[in-house]
Amino acid sequence: MPPSSSPPETLEWTLAEGKPATAVVPGFEDIEDACGWLTALLPALRTALREHGALYLRGLPVSTVEDFARVRDVLIPQRTPYREKATPRSSFGNDVYSSTDLPPAQPIRMHNENSYTLTFPGLLMFACLIAPEQGGATPVADCRNVLRELPADLVERVRRSGWALNRSYSEHISVSWQKAFATENREQVEEYCAENLISCRWDDEGNLKTAQRRPGIIRHPETGEEVWFNHLAFWSSWSLDEELRETLVDEFGADGLPFETGLGDGQPLTREDLETLNAAYEKATVRQTWQPGDIMLVDNVLTSHGRDPFQGDRKIVVAMGNPVDLADCRPTVDASALVGGTA
Repeated sequence: MPPSSSPPETLEWTLAEGKPATAVVPGFEDIEDACGWLTALLPALRTALREHGALYLRGLPVSTVEDFARVRDVLIPQRTPYREKATPRSSFGNDVYSSTDLPPAQPIRMHNENSYTLTFPGLLMFACLIAPEQGGATPVADCRNVLRELPADLVERVRRSGWALNRSYSEHISVSWQKAFATENREQVEEYCAENLISCRWDDEGNLKTAQRRPGIIRHPETGEEVWFNHLAFWSSWSLDEELRETLVDEFGADGLPFETGLGDGQPLTREDLETLNAAYEKATVRQTWQPGDIMLVDNVLTSHGRDPFQGDRKIVVAMGNPVDLADCRPTVDASALVGGTA
């Protein structure tokens, strides 16, 4: 049993510089006791999450995917499917996934999960089952602070026009359309795109290209706070290694890159814009070194996340839930399909 049969009404959060709000939980004999304790703390956790954007819980008896799923069902009872898949992940069943299967040496830039979809997860939950020998943190950044750090002219451009995402699907250089849309049927892909305000076309080799415009600034559906919410920097071709970028452009052309972003009015994102965005993210970023059993709960609207490179084995699992409709977030521009680079 936990040290106290009467769970506290709140937790004591440590706010160390450069780290997310962190609490060490009491010791528990098993996951059943831990879940009962977390259930009693749910109101306090929700309040703290709205304040801090991300919460790090250390010391829970979470050592398996099954343990993680039990805690997920307490903290995020309403699940969200992973739509328009963009990076490789492993599924462990029961809507539990690897955080990513990208190579360990590759950093993952800050982003809000599924910011390009019309319905996205409001909450994410990560857990560490195997901690890496070195690196491998899941950094987070408060998107309220990111927005405040950005120059007024860039913010106004995105507020006025949103951001654009163009994708070229290929099993050789990105995710195939079959995996991205979880179907082998072209008509189902076309129907999904039509319903979700995405333009799509097939090239002569049967490869799919899509384009969509989304707002880059929205408001949290509960707090009303304005946030920077997008994949604008994440999928900019300027984020690629320079040699790789040149190789891909030479091979596939500028309009054949697996991902490219820009402003919603058709204007490109410059290298200088990307550097400005990355500087704002970096200033707002905090991170905690993973230990086995750690759980991090993330408000996906208030907070972006990424991944640091790492060495050694690493098993970080993730689940998504509490679906949020973009329309409920008072977007500054309407979502739309893009045809020929314009909405």
